[in-house]
Amino acid sequence: RDDEDINDVASMAGVNLNEESARIMATNSDLVGTQIQSCKDEPFLAAIPLHKRILEMAKKLGITDVPAEVVTFISHATQNRLRTVIEKVTVITQHRMESYKDDEWYEQATDVRSQLKFFEQLERLEKQRKDEQEREILLKAAKSRSRQEDPEQARLKQKAKEMQQQELAQMRQRDANLTALAAIGPRKKRKLDSPGLLTIGGEGLSISGGSQAGLGTPSSRQYARQKITRVNLRDFIFYMEQERETSHSLLLYRALLK
Repeated sequence: RDDEDINDVASMAGVNLNEESARIMATNSDLVGTQIQSCKDEPFLAAIPLHKRILEMAKKLGITDVPAEVVTFISHATQNRLRTVIEKVTVITQHRMESYKDDEWYEQATDVRSQLKFFEQLERLEKQRKDEQEREILLKAAKSRSRQEDPEQARLKQKAKEMQQQELAQMRQRDANLTALAAIGPRKKRKLDSPGLLTIGGEGLSISGGSQAGLGTPSSRQYARQKITRVNLRDFIFYMEQERETSHSLLLYRALLK
């Protein structure tokens, strides 16, 4: 008896459980047996066109009546399926966009970009060497003073003259650009981190502390851009190849042919 009194914490605190239960039931008596929903159950797809499509498919199987609950259920199932597909494809895209350059556990084995730049530089040097050879030939043809000239020699002289005129025009254009830049003066870079500079829509608006005293102390605000995940056809093909339902589907083969 003493042990029961000691373990009865509610009695020691002066709380009568029977009275509290009766009071709770009396307060929520109007909610007993009712169904509460947080929001309206709205179908994901348009009900009328979906119902017609389901009826067309059901008539082929000998079904003439499809209740509205079936349409709602199929609509919710479609929404859930689409959400699952989007989530999985998004994960695949994020894995594709990950960069492992700064990871200490990865070591770069090949650098295709540097190799392509090297080959482009070789092609540029080869083209420059050929242009220099052609230029020397044209200059020699332009300096020749032979009285009897063949048509090929005349053509080379004309081409050399055009080349000299083009080089002269390029030099004049370069000198004009340098003169204009010297007249403008050095360009000052806009400081985005300086106080009083607010960036809105890619443009900077300078706010001085004296004239805008009513707005409070000017401070730099940086608006982070929303990260956009761009899913391409290759990501979706990879998803279909991994899924059992679509790994041998006609849709996958059509996507591979594009």
